[in-house]
Amino acid sequence: MISFVIALVVLIGGYFVYGTIVSRIFGQDGHRKTPVHTMADGVDYVPLPSWKIFLIQFLNIAGLGPIFGAIMGVMYGPAAFLWIVLGTIFAGGVHDYLSGMMSIRMGGASLPEIVGSQLGDKVKLVMRWFALLLMILVGAVFVYNPADLLARLTPDHLDSLFWIIVIFAYYMAATLLPIDKLIGRLYPVFGFALLFMAVGICVMLFVNHDSVPEIWEQMYNHKADAQANPIFPMMFVSIACGAISGFHATQSPMMARCLKNEKHARPIFYGAMVAEGIVALIWAAAAVAFTGGYDGLQEYVGTGTPAVLVDNLSKSWLGAFGGILAILGVIAAPITSGDTALRSARLIAADFLGIKQKALMKRLLVSVPIFVLCFVVMLLPYDVLWRYFAWCNQVLAVFTLWTATMWLARRGRNHWISFIPAVFMTCVTVTYIFFAPEGFTSLTTALWGVAIPYEAALGTGLAVSAVLAYLFWRKASHLKPIQ
Repeated sequence: MISFVIALVVLIGGYFVYGTIVSRIFGQDGHRKTPVHTMADGVDYVPLPSWKIFLIQFLNIAGLGPIFGAIMGVMYGPAAFLWIVLGTIFAGGVHDYLSGMMSIRMGGASLPEIVGSQLGDKVKLVMRWFALLLMILVGAVFVYNPADLLARLTPDHLDSLFWIIVIFAYYMAATLLPIDKLIGRLYPVFGFALLFMAVGICVMLFVNHDSVPEIWEQMYNHKADAQANPIFPMMFVSIACGAISGFHATQSPMMARCLKNEKHARPIFYGAMVAEGIVALIWAAAAVAFTGGYDGLQEYVGTGTPAVLVDNLSKSWLGAFGGILAILGVIAAPITSGDTALRSARLIAADFLGIKQKALMKRLLVSVPIFVLCFVVMLLPYDVLWRYFAWCNQVLAVFTLWTATMWLARRGRNHWISFIPAVFMTCVTVTYIFFAPEGFTSLTTALWGVAIPYEAALGTGLAVSAVLAYLFWRKASHLKPIQ
C-alpha cells in the first residue's frame, strides 16, 4: 500500500510540476483568442464552462479503458503500476495536451489536418482515412458490450438487438446535435459518477490495504503464458487509456472548439489524462486486492470478464449504490466513447471535404455515409474488431507525438518532451505489430507456418525507431524557427 500512495502522490505532483513545464514550453497564452471566439457556429464551436469541458474531456477519453485495460494489464505485474504513473506524466499527458493546444492554434482543426501541417500532405491523406476508419471502428466496438449488459438487466423481449438499435440511434443524435444540447448536458453527470466511483474504490483500498501489492514485490510477469505475452511490448498496448492512447488526440479538437481561454488548457487536456491515470491506478490495485493477489485475479478473469469483476467488486465494497455506479460505468462509459468517436468522424470528414457544419443538412450529408459504414463494420465479429483496434490506437499516438515534436522544433522550443515518448512508442507499436498474434505474425504463420520470433520483432521496432529519429534530426537541423 505504501507504493500505491507514492504512485498516487507522484501522479498528482506530475500534473502540477511536469504539466506546468509542458505548458510553458508550448507557450500557452491566456490573452490569445481561442477558436470559439472567432468561429462560433452554435453546433461544434460552442463556449462551455471549463469545469464542464474537463468532465466531457475526461469521459471522452476514459470509456472503459482505465478500468478494463488496467484490470487486464495489471497481470503483467508491478511494472503495470510504473507504466501507468510514468506513462501518464511523460507520455499520455504530453500527448493529450499538445494535441489539444495544436488544435486550438489551428482553429480547432481535427487530428489529420494537424498531422498533415507538420508531416506533409501525403501523410495527411493517409491520416485522414486512417483516423476516419478508426473512429468508425471505435463506434462499432462500443455498441456490443453495453447492449449485452442492458439485455441482461431488462425483460427478455428487450434483447441485444433492440439495445444495439437504441444505442446506435443515440449515437446518431449525439453526432448531429449541437454539442451543448446532449453531450454537454449528459457527460458531466456521467463523468462525475465515474470519478465518484473511483474515489469510493480508493477509500476501500485503504480498508483492504493488506492485499494491495507493493511495486518492489513480485517484480515479474504474472501472465499465465509470459513467453507469449512479454511485458514489452504487450503491456504498453494493453494499458493504453491509463497511460497513453492515440484515440485521445481525436477527441481533443472537440473540446478545443469550446474552450474560452488557453489558461484552462492544462487542467482540461493534461489534467483529464492525469485523472484517467489515477482511475487506472486505483482499479489496477483494487483488482489485485479484491481477488487476493495475482493468482486469484488470473483465475477470476479466466472464468469471467472484467465487467463481472467490476460489478462484483463494486457491490462488495460499495454496496447497492456501488452496484448502480458499476452498471452506470460499464454501460455509460463505452457509449460515451462511441458517440464522440462518430462525432469526431464527422468533424474529420467535414474538415477534409471543406463542408461547413452549421446547417443540419450539411451535417447529414457528411454523417449518413459514416453511419452506414459503422453499421457495416458492426457486422464483423466483435473479437476481430477489438483485436485490431488496440494497435491501430497506438499507431495514432505515434503519429501525434511525431507531429507535436515537429511542431515544437519548428518554433525552436524544447521538443525533447515529445521526442522521447515518440521514439519509445514507435518501438512499442512496431514491435507489437510484428510480434502480436493479430499482427504480421498471423500472416507469416498462414503463409509459411512460421511465427515472427520475438527477437526479430524487437529488432524491427528498434530499427524503425532509429530511422525515424535520424530522419527527424536531419529535418530539424535545417528548420528555420517560426513564431
